[in-house]
Amino acid sequence: MAAEDSLSSNPLLQNFEFPPFDVVDAHHVRPGIRALLHQLEAELEQLEKTVEPSWPKLVEPLEKIIDRLTVVWGMINHLKAVKDTPELRAAIEEVQPEKVKFQLRLGQSKPIYNAFKSIRESPDWNTLIEARQRLVEAQIKEAVLSGIALEDDKREEFNKIEQELEKLSHKFSENVLDATKKFEKLITDKKEIEGLPPSALGLFAQAAVSKGHENATADAGPWLITLDAPSYLPVMQHATNRALREEVYRAYLSRASSGELDNTAIIDQILKLRLEKAKLLGYSNYAEVSMATKMATVETADELLEKLRSASWAPAVQDIEDLKSFAKDQGAIEADSLTHWDITFWSERLRESKYDINEEELRPYFSLPKVMAGLFGLAKTLFGIDVAPADGVAPVWNSDVRFYCIKDSSGNPTAYFYFDPYSRPSEKRDGAWMDEVFSRSRVMAQKGSSVRLPVAQMVCNQTPPVGDKPSLMTFREVETVFHEFGHALQHMLTKEDEGLVAGIRNIEWDAVELPSQFMENWCYHRDTLMSIAKHYQTGETLPENVYKKLLAARTFRAGSLSLRQLKFATVDLELHTKYVPGGTESIYDVDQRVSMKTQVIPPLPEDRFLCSFSHIFAGGYAAGYYSYKWAEVLSADAFSAFEDAGLDDIKAVKETGQRFRNTILALGGGKAPLQVFVEFRGREPSPEPLLRHNGLLVATA
Repeated sequence: MAAEDSLSSNPLLQNFEFPPFDVVDAHHVRPGIRALLHQLEAELEQLEKTVEPSWPKLVEPLEKIIDRLTVVWGMINHLKAVKDTPELRAAIEEVQPEKVKFQLRLGQSKPIYNAFKSIRESPDWNTLIEARQRLVEAQIKEAVLSGIALEDDKREEFNKIEQELEKLSHKFSENVLDATKKFEKLITDKKEIEGLPPSALGLFAQAAVSKGHENATADAGPWLITLDAPSYLPVMQHATNRALREEVYRAYLSRASSGELDNTAIIDQILKLRLEKAKLLGYSNYAEVSMATKMATVETADELLEKLRSASWAPAVQDIEDLKSFAKDQGAIEADSLTHWDITFWSERLRESKYDINEEELRPYFSLPKVMAGLFGLAKTLFGIDVAPADGVAPVWNSDVRFYCIKDSSGNPTAYFYFDPYSRPSEKRDGAWMDEVFSRSRVMAQKGSSVRLPVAQMVCNQTPPVGDKPSLMTFREVETVFHEFGHALQHMLTKEDEGLVAGIRNIEWDAVELPSQFMENWCYHRDTLMSIAKHYQTGETLPENVYKKLLAARTFRAGSLSLRQLKFATVDLELHTKYVPGGTESIYDVDQRVSMKTQVIPPLPEDRFLCSFSHIFAGGYAAGYYSYKWAEVLSADAFSAFEDAGLDDIKAVKETGQRFRNTILALGGGKAPLQVFVEFRGREPSPEPLLRHNGLLVATA
């Protein structure tokens, strides 16, 4: 009886208007998720027995199953990210395999698959609205890519490959983590770490304390250097000691490439299994599998990368020339032979001398309350919405979390969102992200309303307020808030009522960053920036010359930075299209070959960067790294519509904003992203605006 009793009061199993984030605890997870999965399994069995190829008998019950799992699992996953405890982590880890097993069972359900196929093949197909057609096609494609159409023995082989790939990618990241942790360099002589800022020295001393040097201080040392980004980057940027830079660079570059942590064989095995999986599904290589659910094709991705590469090459060569002559002027002996461990250091010096922007000195101009007020003001101008505080309407997980309601021009609520701005290192993971809490949905509407409104959450990691001083932000953090709000807007302003394709759902991976990167452009728009950049004490506006420097610094070394991303994207595509596992060319040969065209200073022969390229071997970017550039093209081109209309013409800006809202933000995953883009822009996307914003367009006479 007691168990039943506790289930009936388990917050994960209640009906709620907003998730009970304030009361969910680790001890609710195991019983709650198991009871939920049990219930959903029964519903799935029932659906498989009664399924018919119609909306009420197939899509609606299916959406209810998917939605319950998404919402409840989303809650605990979210709490793990913002309010982590060892107990919560252990509980989630324990039930995760059971949840994955249910998802596989759902994804490989033959009766559901066959019902979707019947809809697709029925004579009424052309009478379905486009969003419903997209939903059906996405469900079929997803099922096919998860091996449903294979004969039993082949499907078994497919599932084995999936399990093995899962294991290999875990092992890959564990090796990278362990290899990163393994390197430690203890420094006792302050002369060896000249040039490093106090923040870095403090970090190094703290690292030394944690390794048993309990008297270490930022001033007197000893200092411990590791290969974690917050330690590696300051050394490459600021250490005047060239030998130290070389040592740390070489260590970083060879992570996980030798001994028992060597990822070489793992990479080969991953590439071999991905190719086998592709062949089982009837594709000729793994890149084609990846592109099956994206906007691009292998050809169009290749073509874009080459276009951007040829535009970036000469400016990147010029970047190196500029560094050489600057280093020479500074009397550097290495000026004529600058190499990998010099580039970051001298770039940093050149940036300081050219733009003299000190991130820390800008903070007082960017206080969180002013930044948010400016962001909401921009959203009102562009999209005709009001963002109103709604604290207290929904339970929150921390007293710093704010809750807002979005209202349309007639004052009706259209969406809600949570905003959790500050860092809490003891319990919150770093970075910034947006996620859905509820998607907009007709099927999931509560009694008495026609649609469930979408709810989003935005999470950042900024400096908390100190005393009566508000949270003061770096310019990068300002860009980040604009970026995440762009994602949230696409989720919240959707007009799509089919829950499975509403908001950010079912939007192709390479198009999903469009609204977020689009919003970042406004941080460089003079009127927008000046409306938020007010000194938190004096109220004075950011000086004009500082604004000009921010603008100029935006294109600093754009050619080099562009080439770097293009190298990653090209190597990724090569390995997943032309590379033959176990053939004459090794993975490192492929890397060297691609680098000839994408690196001005060729990589060292012993370069083993692939062994820590987690994005494609342990993340979601396999044959998809090009997506970063693809989405940048879309977002820069979308912003250029506002430039064409005239950024100072408020009427034109509002009209263009309304069009952006009615296409890119409203249509969700219910329409192919290329069609949505053309509907907004009047033509297909062009890379020209991105090159122009990056200062990479050769001025034509």
